[in-house]
Amino acid sequence: MRNYIYGLLILISTYITFNLSAASENSTITAGKANSDKTILVFGDSLSAAYNIPIEQGWVSLLQNFLKTNDLNVKLVNASISGETTSGGLERLEKQLKLYNPDIVILELGGNDGLRGLSLTATKENLSEMIKLSTKYNSEVLLVGIKIPPNYGRTYTSRFEKIYTDLAQSDDVTLLPFLLEPITNKLHLLQADGIHPKAEAQPLLMKHVFKTLESML
Repeated sequence: MRNYIYGLLILISTYITFNLSAASENSTITAGKANSDKTILVFGDSLSAAYNIPIEQGWVSLLQNFLKTNDLNVKLVNASISGETTSGGLERLEKQLKLYNPDIVILELGGNDGLRGLSLTATKENLSEMIKLSTKYNSEVLLVGIKIPPNYGRTYTSRFEKIYTDLAQSDDVTLLPFLLEPITNKLHLLQADGIHPKAEAQPLLMKHVFKTLESML
């Protein structure tokens, strides 16, 4: 009887050890697979939200297709909203960070602040807070700059543009100085409002963003 119980205990011990080992192996495989994926949160305004064109023709969707075609295991989440300001973005960013846990945040906001003549100090502070919040959630930041028409005078315009270079230095983040650089002075690539790019311009913007993003991947 004693030998029987001893043998049964050995059998049970072997069974438990095997299953714990298998569970550990599965956990390792799952974690490894998760770590091979990257998530990018695109957090912008109408310039990233494919304003007035089909969403699949916007530069964000084109970038997702480009990464997939080139076997880069990256998922893009586009949380951009047309008309978004930096204050509105700051209010909703943390929820997006918690929801998607992105490795990289492409932060493209501020244009609507400038077009509305909002406080430059507030715009800069809001962007800085979003950078710090992203860093808190272990996300790298690609800060995307924008330029505005000279409606409010040269001083306001130049100070607005300087916000992005200043933040890139002070908050130590990667900077893409001007999203629309590839279509500067190419009016035929702009919609009737003279601000938003047409569908034909989106591949140029996608390549422009990827040039800076590539080193972060």
